[in-house]
Amino acid sequence: MEASFWHDRWNANEIGFHQSKPNALLEKYMGVLGCAEGSRIFLPLCGKTLDIGWLLAKGYCVAGAELSETAVKQLFEELGVVPDISPAGARTRYSAPDIDIFVGDIFDLSEELLGAVDAVYDRAALVALPEEMREEYVRQVAKITDNAPKLLLTFEYDQSQLAGPPFSIDEDSVRTLHSDSYRLTLLEKVQVSGGLKGRVNAEEAVWYLEKE
Repeated sequence: MEASFWHDRWNANEIGFHQSKPNALLEKYMGVLGCAEGSRIFLPLCGKTLDIGWLLAKGYCVAGAELSETAVKQLFEELGVVPDISPAGARTRYSAPDIDIFVGDIFDLSEELLGAVDAVYDRAALVALPEEMREEYVRQVAKITDNAPKLLLTFEYDQSQLAGPPFSIDEDSVRTLHSDSYRLTLLEKVQVSGGLKGRVNAEEAVWYLEKE
């Protein structure tokens, strides 16, 4: 999927994927990661998710990667924080106490630039990518985070009824993508209230991934 697709969505404020409150499955299962207060959590393709504010309020540090600078500016505005903006290699870093967001292509983000993280929370990244990009994405995240434990959220629905994104990623696909690097535990599946985008019945699945 071309970067221009996401830039256009943010610039036009077509962000139906943005949730109006923190994700309930994050609130329920964050403890599974075993992260102490002060741990650094990485959110790939983070947008301006309210999950970041929730994590900060719980005492965690947050690192994120986001393609759209518009989204990152809105994130800090909504947090009520004035960021320090600095170059970071070929990208831009927006920083404030306990938070670092890297603006640019996640595939260009290095382990050295990102820095150490204790866990990964992926609510909107894997499901945003078409099938042909997912394997490379999973390898990249594993590489730059040293296979840190991961809380992964996915959707399952009839893809013929909705083109995506977010895309449907079933259990077999999740296992195929991750089994070389992680031990996987399916924690729960829940029905999406009102259907995905109000159009198709769907389940949201939450996975716990541990380093092999």
